[in-house]
Amino acid sequence: MAGWFPAWRRAAHHDRVGPDEHPGAFQTVLLGGQHVLAMTGSTVIGPLLMGFDPNVAVLFSGIGTLLFFVVTAGRVPSYLGSSFSFIALVVALTGYSGHGPNPDVALACGGIFAAGATYAAIGVLVGLTGTGWVERLMPPSVTGAIGAAIGLNLAPVAVRGVGHGGAGTACGMFALLCVVLMAGYGTVFVRRISILLSLVCATFVYAVVANGLHLATPLNFSVLRDAPFLGLPHVIAPRFSAHAAALLAPVALVLVAENLGHLKAIGAITGHSLDTMTGRAFVGDGLATMLAASFGGTGVTTYVENIGVMTLSRVYSTLTFAVAGCFAILLGFSPFFGALLRMIPDAVLSGLALGLLGLIAATMVRIWIENRVDFTDPATLFPVGVCLVAGAGDLTVTVGGVTLGGIATATIAAVGLNQILSFRTGAREDPHARK
Repeated sequence: MAGWFPAWRRAAHHDRVGPDEHPGAFQTVLLGGQHVLAMTGSTVIGPLLMGFDPNVAVLFSGIGTLLFFVVTAGRVPSYLGSSFSFIALVVALTGYSGHGPNPDVALACGGIFAAGATYAAIGVLVGLTGTGWVERLMPPSVTGAIGAAIGLNLAPVAVRGVGHGGAGTACGMFALLCVVLMAGYGTVFVRRISILLSLVCATFVYAVVANGLHLATPLNFSVLRDAPFLGLPHVIAPRFSAHAAALLAPVALVLVAENLGHLKAIGAITGHSLDTMTGRAFVGDGLATMLAASFGGTGVTTYVENIGVMTLSRVYSTLTFAVAGCFAILLGFSPFFGALLRMIPDAVLSGLALGLLGLIAATMVRIWIENRVDFTDPATLFPVGVCLVAGAGDLTVTVGGVTLGGIATATIAAVGLNQILSFRTGAREDPHARK
């Protein structure tokens, strides 16, 4: 490489823009804004479900994206948004009720920092040794099972948040119906921002039902009047504990699986393999997670929504993600934006969570199908089955004073049983198998 960053050149073809090209300054800014729009729904819902400040989360998703951009030398087109992989464990760790700010954000951030450090260390190791051992340790059957367990583990929290009837529950179900219909029947652009649009529509309906008809707890619009348009976010320093670190550190394995799949997907759609950038991508994501946790933000990960935007626009320029990061930073410095997000009713959030958590679990089935995972083999059935039950049932084990929650035990079960059974001849699946 002649320099750390590529020398981005003007795209020669209008129908496709490569990672080391740009479509012109104006279009780069517009596409950067579109990437922010695509990620906003999930990046906002993630911290709200954990009781984190969404302003801080959005701010550090932008800063984290710029850090990732620098670490990967501007060669990996990715945006880092709030990771849903932390939600179940943070709720379990802090005992968060699902309403309002989480009083133990600092404790959760200490655990998230440990997960980021583990993730970055894996990245350094991958950079030195290659990705082969990661793919052997976590083949598609294992990564799919862990991902599905994450969605199933938090399902009871989402169900409780919707309520037990009444206008609030109806609004939550309306939010779920909105995202389902938009994702199923909307245009490509509408599908990309279906979460955001559903939030707006369902919150508006809730305001009519609650503030207009007085059938539910009304929204307090005074917080918007009191919130300045620009201001400093409320940052929180992490509080470290061995329990939090042991509980959340295993999430690094899930993030590794997510990022590895993301890189392979980008390589497929751009026609340029990113295997040589895997170690850097892990390190960049890990450092971004550590940085976010240092100031009260959520863990971050690469976003499939942004792959959708790239596929739709056929613009893969990494410069658009640098612009997107800058836009997110500006939003993070707006207390008005944060107050607007905190006004979203709990029932609406829980209704959307029902769909999103179910989507996480169902998407893992796609991993199994695309990689032709053999479910007739006990070497596959036991790791997957035990992982799913441990995650859904929140199997909790205390070892030496450290408590491991459902996601941690599910991850350990999936990886451990897979390794034990892989010694059988032909039991280990080919991680590169495709249709």
